[in-house]
Amino acid sequence: MLRIKQLKGRINYVEAINKMNSKVLEVSENIKNEEIWFLEHQSVFTAGSSTPKNFKEKKINNIPVVFINRGGKITFHGPGQLIIYPILNIKKRKLNIIEYINLIEDIVIKVFKNNEIKLFAKKEINRGLWVKDKNRNDKKIIFIGLRYSKGVIYHGISLNLNLHLTDFRKINPCGLEADQISSLQELNIKYNKKKLINDLKKEFIDRFDLNLI
Repeated sequence: MLRIKQLKGRINYVEAINKMNSKVLEVSENIKNEEIWFLEHQSVFTAGSSTPKNFKEKKINNIPVVFINRGGKITFHGPGQLIIYPILNIKKRKLNIIEYINLIEDIVIKVFKNNEIKLFAKKEINRGLWVKDKNRNDKKIIFIGLRYSKGVIYHGISLNLNLHLTDFRKINPCGLEADQISSLQELNIKYNKKKLINDLKKEFIDRFDLNLI
C-alpha cells in the first residue's frame, strides 16, 4: 500500500534529500516501499543539473545554495511553499517520465479546479502550472523538478501557496523572469489550505495506489 507521509515543521533540505536517497534504494528493490512526502522546507536555494556551469554561489541573501542532481535550473524553497515528493517506481508502473509528469500535472489541475482555482500548463516553456492574475497575465505558481534513477522517480513538485516571494525573486527561477512567478497569497486567490492539502493527498492516493497497477 502506497503511504502518504506528512513531515511536520520546516524541514532542512539536505537532511530531506539524504533520507530521500535512502528511500529511492528501498523503492527500487520493492515497490511496496513507495511513499509520497508532503512538507515545507527551511529557506534554501537549490541548483539543478541545468544550472549554468559558471554559477558558483554558495549563498544568496545569506540563504544557502545547494547543488543537486534533479533536472532544471535554480529555484527557491521556503516556508509557505508546499512541497510534494512522490518516490515512485515508474518502471514497474510502466510509465515513462513524460507520462508521469502529465499525470501529476493533471492531479494538481483537478484538485485546484475542485477548489475553484483554474490552473493551466505551458508545456512549450517548461513543466509546471500557471494561473492568470487580475490583468490576465500568466503567473507560474507550481514548479516541477525530477530525478530518475534505478526505475524510481523522485524529487517532485513545489506549490507557492503563501510563500513570501522576496528571496524567490533574487533569481530567475527555472529560467523564468522573476516577475513571471507568484503565489496564491500574492494574487489574492482565496483557498482553504488544509482542505487543499487533504484533497491533494487523496487524489495522489487515488491515482497511484498499488491496487491500480
